[in-house]
Amino acid sequence: MRKRQELGLVAAGAFIISIALANWLTTRYGFISVGLGQTATAGTLAAGLALGLRDLVQDGLGRRAVLVVIVLGALLSYAVSDPHIATASAVAVLVSELADLVVYTPLRDRAWAAAVLASNLVGAFVDTVIFLAIAGFWSWSAVPGQMLGKIVWATLVPLGLLYAASSARRPATAV
Repeated sequence: MRKRQELGLVAAGAFIISIALANWLTTRYGFISVGLGQTATAGTLAAGLALGLRDLVQDGLGRRAVLVVIVLGALLSYAVSDPHIATASAVAVLVSELADLVVYTPLRDRAWAAAVLASNLVGAFVDTVIFLAIAGFWSWSAVPGQMLGKIVWATLVPLGLLYAASSARRPATAV
């Protein structure tokens, strides 16, 4: 149990930083290429990382802690980024993380990786639509790049690395 709480605290700190970093990057750089001919706001990768971190915060510290780190991430964002971007992010993160929570919670005990993937898909889409609309970047053509950045680079790659690391630590079975 102690390890889970420690991981939750680390994830909470990383979540807060990732939200503020996402907003700072978007304020500073606007749109960037995320591959496959797609563009996204510069903070997309950091924002996508927050989706997976949210799940770790919930597992280690509980659902109330998730709400606390969302608020702390929003407050830090106001200190380091454009207030309009920070406001768009705060609303988008709050709504998307609540959507993520609703999907993740019932699935996590049955299949953790599937719960992370399903909740991140929902959370990423909700976050993308709300953020782009409020920030003044709205265009359906911006959605694929945002989703590519959040799902592929910030969800599938880390999950793949976690899977590879856990597989490497398991003892080999005799055939």
